Amino acid sequence: MSLTAMIRAMRPHHWLKNGLVFVPILLNHDVFDIAAIGHGVVAFLAFSLMASAIYLLNDIVDVEADRRHPTKCKRPLAAGEITARQAYATIPLLLATSFGLSWLLPKPKLFLLVLGAYFVLALAYLFVLKRKLLVDVLGLAALHTLRILAGNAAAAIQMSSWLLAFSMFLFLSLALVKRYAELRITQDQSGLKKAGRGYHAEDIEALSQLGMASGCTCALIMALYVDSAAVKELYRHPELIWLVCPIILYQMARIWFLARRGAMPDDPLVFMIRDWRSQVTGATVVIIMVAATLLP
Repeated sequence: MSLTAMIRAMRPHHWLKNGLVFVPILLNHDVFDIAAIGHGVVAFLAFSLMASAIYLLNDIVDVEADRRHPTKCKRPLAAGEITARQAYATIPLLLATSFGLSWLLPKPKLFLLVLGAYFVLALAYLFVLKRKLLVDVLGLAALHTLRILAGNAAAAIQMSSWLLAFSMFLFLSLALVKRYAELRITQDQSGLKKAGRGYHAEDIEALSQLGMASGCTCALIMALYVDSAAVKELYRHPELIWLVCPIILYQMARIWFLARRGAMPDDPLVFMIRDWRSQVTGATVVIIMVAATLLP
């Protein structure tokens, strides 16, 4: 077995998505709380190992379809760099370590509940949900949202209904981008049926419209959040957060423009993390939030 091939099959570049566990910690202004950050690191590692186990299982299940795919055929299992037996042997080790890390947290049972929910939903998505029309994107959005809830559980922070609502619409839009980008590769109807999805070629435009509407809803939720009691408790100048709304609209519109041009890879969240323009907009949002907190 090639160790480097196994590591690539675990997709460590996708671990960046698990940085979402730090969002509740940062928004709760615990950025200088060493204990809270440490709990976030534990949650990050637990979700990363869990996600890698799911990726390996996904590659085992989809190995034949991946070999026929123009890009997924390069995955280590589909390319024959590792065997299914080796992948099966690695999965329980990753899962045991992931669940074991939970006991390092102040409220391990609560975090285990979220981690277990993620595991069950990921399995349901892998074997059933990803073949169901629209249920697949709702499942993907829920998987990302659970990462944020895990951050709440890891650092023992009370859940924000505003953050939960914002996250669901944001990740729904990104999940629709992911499905849209995948369907563009196989736009003929027979190809879509061979991929085992519940979509037809004519559904692509509807996916685009629903995704853009979900992205705009994120900005609306942020605008409503500015006038809430919660924001006035955390920020000295909550009116500055209005500036975040047009940034959200720009970012989501740009993602969808790129997707419609065929320039979006099949994981928009990883793309946003690596894209320099997205990094600039993200840094701008952070500066605005800091200014709303610290300005006299």
